[in-house]
Amino acid sequence: MKVAIYANHRPKTRTVVNKLKHLLKNRNISVITQGRPDVVISVGGDGTILSAFHQFFPYLNHVRFVGVHTGHLGFYTDYREYEMKELVDSLSINSGETVSYPILKIEAYKKNTVHPFMVYHALNESTIRRVVSTFTCNVFIKGNFFEKFRGDGLCISTPSGSTAYNKSLGGAVIHPTVQALQLTEIASLNNSIFRTIGSPMVLSPQEWVEIHLRDPNDIYVSVDNMTMHNTGVTRIKYQISSQKIHFAKYRHMHFWDRVGNSFIYQKKSHED
Repeated sequence: MKVAIYANHRPKTRTVVNKLKHLLKNRNISVITQGRPDVVISVGGDGTILSAFHQFFPYLNHVRFVGVHTGHLGFYTDYREYEMKELVDSLSINSGETVSYPILKIEAYKKNTVHPFMVYHALNESTIRRVVSTFTCNVFIKGNFFEKFRGDGLCISTPSGSTAYNKSLGGAVIHPTVQALQLTEIASLNNSIFRTIGSPMVLSPQEWVEIHLRDPNDIYVSVDNMTMHNTGVTRIKYQISSQKIHFAKYRHMHFWDRVGNSFIYQKKSHED
């Protein structure tokens, strides 16, 4: 087995990485810095997982991800910093089981072009917005005009990203194995003149969203933790990708336990 370690630069994380490398060496598990690994161990937080996803995207169909959290509980992390021995024990057994989540494909087009000039993939979400003035666009769903949007912007998220920025916008929390994408408004204008749907929308994997910009100037497009400004984009297409991210299923935490622990409680009995 070949393992790659992707970590942030915090002192606590470096200590965990050193311990992890020592344990892997004792089990004769190779740690590589180049080429295609079998397993990517992300050490840090959910932001580190996002960066690891983009770093190893060319190998997405062939690698499994494992998250180690060195801070508070994260949605993509199954191990804490004091559980490195348990993680290495699981790697040694290597059952090969995975749990797979859908990801988002983003295609950006310039004016009067047929082929995209940029193609990205997001694990959590993509947003499109204007900061200074009102963001205006036409929204198409599966090629059909749906609405004219006015407001701060739009957020298109994956099921696994539904607990991130999407949730803070009032979007629904969706189990990450569901094949769907979600469109959520960012501060839409709704009055006697301008109207939008006003509610988050969950679309099937057979549907896609196209955003046609009325004015492409001063536009910010984000893809997970990356942001692009004034790229000349006039149309963006969002759809569920044919590819997925695969997490090693050594002891993958139940999703609704993650939701409860992160947003509601520290594990309690329902009778409390």
